[in-house]
Amino acid sequence: MDAMDATDARDATDDGRPAGTPHLTVEHVGATLVLTLDRPEARNALSPPMLVGLYDGWLAADADDGVRSIVLTGAGGAFCSGMDLKALAGGATAGGPWRARFDADPDLHWKAMLRHHRPRKPVIAAVEGPCVAGGTEILQGTDIRVAGASATFGLFEVRRGLFPIGGSTVRLPRQIPRTHALEMLLTGRPYTADEAERIGLVGHVVPDGTALAKALEIAELINANAPLAVEAVKACVHDAAALPEPEALRLELDRGRPVFDTADAKEGARAFAEKRPAVYRRA
Repeated sequence: MDAMDATDARDATDDGRPAGTPHLTVEHVGATLVLTLDRPEARNALSPPMLVGLYDGWLAADADDGVRSIVLTGAGGAFCSGMDLKALAGGATAGGPWRARFDADPDLHWKAMLRHHRPRKPVIAAVEGPCVAGGTEILQGTDIRVAGASATFGLFEVRRGLFPIGGSTVRLPRQIPRTHALEMLLTGRPYTADEAERIGLVGHVVPDGTALAKALEIAELINANAPLAVEAVKACVHDAAALPEPEALRLELDRGRPVFDTADAKEGARAFAEKRPAVYRRA
């Protein structure tokens, strides 16, 4: 894996992390960009520099035509234990580039957590260990989700007199059955990986330690497909979700018809006829 940071600087720090992205490791694995929350001593709680790096990572992935998918995971056997409230409220943003970034864009943390921002490229979550509070909220912004067998999920905010304002009261009832969404939101209890799969919060449960490998396997299947078609399908699924069916079907035609006119669509037909792998060029 060739490490680099989200701003494309290639100088690394002494501990091997990309320069300028504390608490986040960014790597290329083929055509997949892997973003790793890298603060295991805090169970990968979301810190200001991590949020800045995440947002920059989403932007960098979309700007790079060589990237066809994104995997989000966590280091040290944890995905994310939520927001580091002390860091956000106190000294972690007091100096350096992080404070300036938040001052320049007050919504940056929401964009980083995929509440106010949706990457064009498919995002696959590889979850090991705790994925709770803000971790479960950022999970809802991903497209495909893989969990290790011991992973845990939950929105604990009501237990602490708080509100899950990372999008959960809106997104969760649209992604899983309403009764399960309300139970998760109102009880604040933890959920096992098997429960999360049963209610549809995650798509795969795999042996502990293999979530990233499974996510990369799925990413490779996506990467082999025509990128313009993949991105158009993702955008249509998202944008049509809240529309009445007649409007959604019109949107599907509007988004789908131009894909048939691309050079990649013609290449796909030729490759099928010639019984060879297609070579897609985003054209």
